[in-house]
Amino acid sequence: MESAWPYITMTLGILGMGMAGIYAWWVLRQDPGDEKMQDISRHIQEGAAAFLKREYSTAIGFLVLVAAAMFFFIKADLPSGGSIPIGRYEALAYLFGVFCSGSIGVIGMYVSTRANCRTTQAAKTGMGSALRLAFRGGSVTGLSVVGIGLFGVSLVYLLMTEWWKPDTVLQVTTLGRNSVPDVVAAFGLGASSIALFARVGGGIFTKAADVGADLVGKVEAGIPEDDPRNPAVIADNVGDNVGDVAGMGADLYESYVGSIVAPVALGAILFAGLAPNNEWKGMILPLAIAGVGVVCSILASFLVRSKASAHPGRSLSIATYGSAILTTIAAFFLVALFLKDMQGIPHPIGFFISIVAGLSAGMLIGQVSEFYTSDRFPIVKNLAKSSETGTATNILAGIAAGMQSTTGSILLLVAAIAAAFLAGRWAVTGAWVMGTGELSTTGITGGIYGIALAAIGMLSTTGTVVAVDAYGPIADNAGGISEMSHQPPEVRQITDSLDSAGNTTAAIAKGFAIASAGVTALALFRAFTDAVGIDSAVGVDLTKYTTVIGLFLGAAFPFLFSSLAINAVGKAANKMVEEVRRQFKEIPGLLEGKEGVKAEYARCVDISTKGALRYMVTPASIAVISPIAIGLWNVDALAGYLAGALVVGFLMAIFMANAGGAWDNAKKFIESGNLGGKGTPTHAAAVVGDTVGDPFKDTAGPCMNIMIKVMTVIALVFAPLFIR
Repeated sequence: MESAWPYITMTLGILGMGMAGIYAWWVLRQDPGDEKMQDISRHIQEGAAAFLKREYSTAIGFLVLVAAAMFFFIKADLPSGGSIPIGRYEALAYLFGVFCSGSIGVIGMYVSTRANCRTTQAAKTGMGSALRLAFRGGSVTGLSVVGIGLFGVSLVYLLMTEWWKPDTVLQVTTLGRNSVPDVVAAFGLGASSIALFARVGGGIFTKAADVGADLVGKVEAGIPEDDPRNPAVIADNVGDNVGDVAGMGADLYESYVGSIVAPVALGAILFAGLAPNNEWKGMILPLAIAGVGVVCSILASFLVRSKASAHPGRSLSIATYGSAILTTIAAFFLVALFLKDMQGIPHPIGFFISIVAGLSAGMLIGQVSEFYTSDRFPIVKNLAKSSETGTATNILAGIAAGMQSTTGSILLLVAAIAAAFLAGRWAVTGAWVMGTGELSTTGITGGIYGIALAAIGMLSTTGTVVAVDAYGPIADNAGGISEMSHQPPEVRQITDSLDSAGNTTAAIAKGFAIASAGVTALALFRAFTDAVGIDSAVGVDLTKYTTVIGLFLGAAFPFLFSSLAINAVGKAANKMVEEVRRQFKEIPGLLEGKEGVKAEYARCVDISTKGALRYMVTPASIAVISPIAIGLWNVDALAGYLAGALVVGFLMAIFMANAGGAWDNAKKFIESGNLGGKGTPTHAAAVVGDTVGDPFKDTAGPCMNIMIKVMTVIALVFAPLFIR
């Protein structure tokens, strides 16, 4: 049974990829619309493909250097003396992770930039057809994420334990650790590294275009959103894809892989002490949970039906919650199958409780994000009303709303962490209440393993969550194509309804991604402390000055990282604004909309591309290099650094994502005819607030969750180098 499960999970990964291929084939067979619609879509396709190619070309040199550092410098000491060259295996796994993560962006972008015009065409026949097409286009990205992720992790595990069986790698190091989880962690690091560049670069690209298009088009020229006269409109539509398809896809892919890597590493530690002959169960159980999550996501995709066409948001919610319910049921049977009557685990149901705690917290934190970013609730309406007294009051209200939103999210997160830890400890010790002896290494490791299972429970529905999120840019692009190709008003009304549902689900997905990052990073942090030999009963010692130094440096880093990302958007947006103004001034008849006069869209796409590539390298590089530099100095300082970055990064991510979402939907609330509607000073104030929120919610905020995981996985993978 031990040797069969990795093959089963790898097969389930292939099933996810196969279903993604079927949906891609179905989407590409649909009617792409008239020549005008196809021409606009081709502009978006070309811009997206060119950016992605240049982004990956820019990042690959840095990624190869990281792999080389692993290959030549990472070795693990053996109790008998000497060392093993574990780095050569980690380097290969790392590059494989980079390849898998990069392929997500290519696949997702290819389909989404072709599903947009097809969704516009489908809207001519009704809401149901357009909803189904847009969601299946998003499902290609969602199912690719979970399919490729599960396949990749399972393949690396099989290579190390079944096929290659490199004896040196399977030996136990001086800290009593099996080295296979370290190689699996390197695969996760590859996914994290490319995701960091994709999220930072994509975020800078999309927001530079969006800010430029809004400030000059809406505020200065007074023309509608997605008006073909606006030179930045194609860059804006390209940005939707590079930010929310390639960027978010890579983001949640690395979260998904990380959520598998953490319990695999911790399961090896825990089960080696409890039942050495069953060590494989601790590593395979997370893979099995992820596998059933793939199946449940496929089943949930069929729940998005045309009969719910009057309420696209409701239909998307049914798919999300349906996937969660199915996964919960499947997880119960998996835990029973793996751990029933197992020596050393008196109450295996405790681990199931941990999984449910994580899954529930992810859903609830998503609901908190919806409460603060949806115009169905008072926060956004009050924010819109604050625009009546000017830009300053709008910005103040948005900042306050974002700060306030962190409280509910953090309460839910800590409740989930506590429940998962206590349930995990109960599973291995039989005690809920902390008492004498319950601070044992086994009890603590069982609790942390429970937290790691909570993370994978939270991310077991990733296929559906990413599908719903990637649906958003397709619907948004469909609306832009409808506007630019002068479709009838009823078509634009349908695409606007789809886009509105996508805005809400995108906010939920961001909250979900951030919550999962916090739990996953915490589990990886425990694996790191074990790897460097920090006593789990003592933990991170704040009486050491080196730990305190690291703690303050880690708390400061999210501010530095955010400032670099936001400043990059500001600089690139400034060039975009100048270019749009130039074209309006120098191209005769463009602003008047004369027949045959076209904007120079390619110049704006090029400005966003150059800005993104120029400014993404510094913040991404610092996030990768800083843990290595601090770890080479002192491992206690690195532990403090990771802890400070985790806590502050999580809070900043929630704050910026929800503040930006609230500003965005407050603007849309006014544009729908409330408080005077478009063209009023109230609307102008809301547009400025939205431009402030754009880099918050789509650049700096989403990058926080990748940042904290990249730094933690870097620390885990390079741990042998630090302790040498």
